Amino acid sequence: MPDRYSEFRRIAQDLRVDAVALVPGANFTRLFNQSFHSHERPLVIVIPASGPPAALVPNLELRSFDQLKFEGEVFDWRDQTGYADAFAALAAHLPMKSVAVEGQVMRVFVHHALTAAYPRLRIVDAEKQISGLRVRKSPAEVAALENAIKISEAALADVLDRVRAGMTEFQVEALLTQALFAQGADAHAFGPIVAAGDNSARPHAHARPDYPIRNGDALLLDFGAQKSGFCADITRTVFVGHATDEAQEVYDTVLRANLKGHDVTKAGITAHQVDDAVTSVLEASPFADRIRTKTGHGLGRDVHEAPYIMRGNHEVLEAGAVFTNEPGLYKIGAFGVRIEDDVLVTETGCRSLTSFPKTLTVVG
Repeated sequence: MPDRYSEFRRIAQDLRVDAVALVPGANFTRLFNQSFHSHERPLVIVIPASGPPAALVPNLELRSFDQLKFEGEVFDWRDQTGYADAFAALAAHLPMKSVAVEGQVMRVFVHHALTAAYPRLRIVDAEKQISGLRVRKSPAEVAALENAIKISEAALADVLDRVRAGMTEFQVEALLTQALFAQGADAHAFGPIVAAGDNSARPHAHARPDYPIRNGDALLLDFGAQKSGFCADITRTVFVGHATDEAQEVYDTVLRANLKGHDVTKAGITAHQVDDAVTSVLEASPFADRIRTKTGHGLGRDVHEAPYIMRGNHEVLEAGAVFTNEPGLYKIGAFGVRIEDDVLVTETGCRSLTSFPKTLTVVG
C-alpha cells in the first residue's frame, strides 16, 4: 500500500532529522482530510524518517481521531491529569534526538512539552519544506478554490447592488457576511475588510459602525469565502456616487499594475520578478509614495501561504501554484485603491481564477 507519510519522511531525511511533527492546521488537514481545532489541548503527530508514526491526542478527541485510521500508537491524556505523562510515554515509545516542526504553526507550549519529554531534543524549523508541499495545487484543489471564489464573487455582486451613501461600513460588512453564507460559504476565509473614505487607505482596516459612507468615497472590500477547506481572497475598490479625477487616475494606475502581474506570470519566473514588474508600474507613476504592500501571497487551505510575491524572494514559481495579485496605492488621510485577483500559474502563462469585473465602478 502507498505510504501517505512518504513526503514527510523525505523531509526528515533531507533535513537529517529523526522525525517530522505536525499539529492541527492546514498541513495536518491536507494529510488526513480532517481538521482538528487548535486550543489549549495539545495534539501532535510524530512521523519518523522510517517506521510507524505515533500520536499524542486529548482523550476527548479519541473518537474523532479514530476516523483518521491512524497506523501508529496513540497516547491519550485527560484534562484532569494533564499531558506531561503522555509526552513522556511518547518519548519512551519513539526516542528521537531531532525533529522538524512547522515554525509558523506549532505553539510555544507544545514546543516546551516536547523539550521537557526529550531534554536534548534538537528542534528544526521546517515551515518552508512542510508548507512547500502545498504550493502545487492538484486539479481537485484548483476546482475547490474556484468554487470558493465563485461564491465570493456572487456575494460581492449582490452587495454592490445594495450599497448606498449613508450606510455605515459596518452595515455593508453585515450585508457581505449574509450574502456569503446565502451563496454557500462554509465560513469566512478571514475577517473581511470593508473600508470607505480615509479608512480605505489602511490596508488592514476594520469596519466602523459610526461612519456613514459619503458620495465620492472609495469603498474597498477585501474578503473571501472558505468552502470545502479552501479560501478565496479577492479585493475590489468601487466609488460611491462619483469618482474624482484623482481617484480615476489612481485606479487606472493600480489596474495597470495588476494587469502587468498577469502578463509576466508563468512557470519558471520568480516571485521577485513578478513583484518587481508589478511594483515598477506603481513606482513609475506620480503616486509612488503611496506604495505600502508587496504584490501578494500564496492561497489555498490557508489564506496566506507560500509563495510570497515580493522583491527578494527568488523562489521559482511552478505550474499549479496559486497566489494573489493585489497591487494597491494608499494615501493616508484620503483614500486607497486595491485590486486583487487569485492567479493560477501555468506552464505557458497564468489563468485568473477571479473573473469579477475590474473596470472602475460607481455604486449607489
